[in-house]
Amino acid sequence: MTKVIAYIGLGSNLDSPVAQINTARQAINAIDAVQEQAFSSLYRSPPMGPQDQPDYVNAVMAVSTDKEAIALLRCLQKIELEQGRVRKDERWGARTLDLDILLYGDQLLELPDLLVPHYGLAERAFVLYPLQEIAPLLSIPGKGSIAELVAQCPLEGLQRLAQ
Repeated sequence: MTKVIAYIGLGSNLDSPVAQINTARQAINAIDAVQEQAFSSLYRSPPMGPQDQPDYVNAVMAVSTDKEAIALLRCLQKIELEQGRVRKDERWGARTLDLDILLYGDQLLELPDLLVPHYGLAERAFVLYPLQEIAPLLSIPGKGSIAELVAQCPLEGLQRLAQ
């Protein structure tokens, strides 16, 4: 298989979120056949779901890989578990770590466990702004250019953290 560029969204709002993101970055870099290409600044954002939880810290990472998308997803889910992620029925609840495949090359994927592009990508400031930071010319399959999407997406409390 040829290498593709995949974009991974990282998010945390429990147990030292900045440390969680940094540890996840190292763990992703340690996956066989995955090489980091770019990593965004860290951003703080209010929670999407229930408001009785801490703010999130988010980032986006670009990687080059020849792993199939579902194999990459399984590796990311293992990292989530290793960092204390507990999967609950509640959507958008607090979590130590959330890793999402946002884009996988220019592919459109509809698998039982994986939708690519990520279903919320086009409306979420905490994904779009860091994604634009590392890939300003990106075109998102079925959605348009990153610049157009960012122009239509209010910040909604998103703040870039000092590095």
